[in-house]
Amino acid sequence: MFKPEFLLTSLIVVLIPGTGAVYTITTGITLKWKASIAAAIGCTLGIIPHILASILGLSAILNMSAQVFSALKLAGSAYLLYLAWNMWREAGKLELNKKNSETNISQIILKAIAINLLNPKLTIFFFAFLPLFVPENSSSPTLEMIILSVVFMGITLLVFALYGILSSGISAYLINSSKAVKRMQQAFAITLAGFAVQLAVSEK
Repeated sequence: MFKPEFLLTSLIVVLIPGTGAVYTITTGITLKWKASIAAAIGCTLGIIPHILASILGLSAILNMSAQVFSALKLAGSAYLLYLAWNMWREAGKLELNKKNSETNISQIILKAIAINLLNPKLTIFFFAFLPLFVPENSSSPTLEMIILSVVFMGITLLVFALYGILSSGISAYLINSSKAVKRMQQAFAITLAGFAVQLAVSEK
């Protein structure tokens, strides 16, 4: 039913490290694999509004209105910078072999949803991406785009979950190395900050 090109392209797009992947990997390293699965779920849920907006044609408004696009970019950038600052500030303080009572599964999911929800470029991406794989003579293009979106979300969840589980495995080698943990958290904080700046200054 699905063209190999769609599955391959979706896999490549999801594999490219982005803000969601960075957050999932960081969660896996610091809070173990169960928390990383929650992050993967949250990141996947966070793309639903963008998919719906694309299917309903709302992304056309984003492309036409520079003010709306700029406002969303700034909101997303500000949130990513906030996450990066917190990650940098907490670097080296979190012990990998102990439960972090301040962070529960619902908080992780909500934070992961917000990361993708506040990235307006995802709407434009799906607006351009989904129609490429819908035949011109399709009797129900909307339904086909919905099905393609569900498949894309499934790929996203699977890849992000694998990212989180693998990163959780790495954490076992970092428990006795506080310096390594601190440097890795700082590296991810810098990466997140870089994404924030790139999102804020990039063109449409």
